[in-house]
Amino acid sequence: MPYLPQAPHKPGKHVFKELDLKILSTYIDWTPFFLSWEMRGSYPGILEDAVYGKEATNLFNDAQSILNRITDEGTLKANAVCQIFPANAIEDDIELYTDESRQNALAKLHFLRQQSIRASSLPNMCLSDFIAPKDSGIADYIGAFVVTAGIGCDALCKDYEAQHDEYSSIIVKAIADRLAEAAAEYLHELVRKNIWGYIADEALENTDLIAEKYQGIRPAPGYPACPDHTEKLTLFSLLNAEDIGVSLTESLAMMPAASVCGWYFAHPQSQYFTIGKITKDQVIDYAQRKSMTIEECEKWLAPVMAY
Repeated sequence: MPYLPQAPHKPGKHVFKELDLKILSTYIDWTPFFLSWEMRGSYPGILEDAVYGKEATNLFNDAQSILNRITDEGTLKANAVCQIFPANAIEDDIELYTDESRQNALAKLHFLRQQSIRASSLPNMCLSDFIAPKDSGIADYIGAFVVTAGIGCDALCKDYEAQHDEYSSIIVKAIADRLAEAAAEYLHELVRKNIWGYIADEALENTDLIAEKYQGIRPAPGYPACPDHTEKLTLFSLLNAEDIGVSLTESLAMMPAASVCGWYFAHPQSQYFTIGKITKDQVIDYAQRKSMTIEECEKWLAPVMAY
């Protein structure tokens, strides 16, 4: 049976201020926390690891103590915003519309396509492949989101540093990062089950969420499937992300640093992939699509250029 896109149950922009940190804590994936301390191994197994076990356990206990203090005192704030937009693909671009009439374009998202030589059974993928083409007559949708758990992080770190406690300051930054990722996980679940509602009966444990066993993906601008950071400008404009306290630096990094943004795709075959290296012909085409100079595109796409 062919996949038919579902209209969102709750259209419009959804803003969440001061998400409950105790709820977000239950969505934390602790494995990257230990990796940030150069301890390799999956949580909770790393706590019993022959090499790292004792050190990992002490670190985890310290992190839990600081996390409990943060959640009790509310020294960090977590905010989020998301929206599901009517959309259709036009080749490697995705056009967003102001409403369900699809008569007026709201914005256009630009994506890149894999150019590596692959087996005949493996297509060169582009994220636009997961959205119905405009000429198909199928009404499709794409979501956008920004979350942060970094509000208050700098002030809290400075408090610890003033006490010459660099160790706790580093833990706070790592916890803020984990809470931001947890907020992204929490919001995505809410979108799938309630706001977009394309899989309202989903029932997954946190381990399933960490293993990405749900339907859909949330790729972020600047990451392997969409490596162009300048697409954040469109995303932030669509959602007025500054309203939840998140802004972009000149180099398009997010501030606070403990923030996550991206797109929601609902297609059951949507998957993460790496664009890999691209050649100049695609860079030229991409520059034309984005109304940018080739030199400007080359600046932002330098990590994935094959020349």
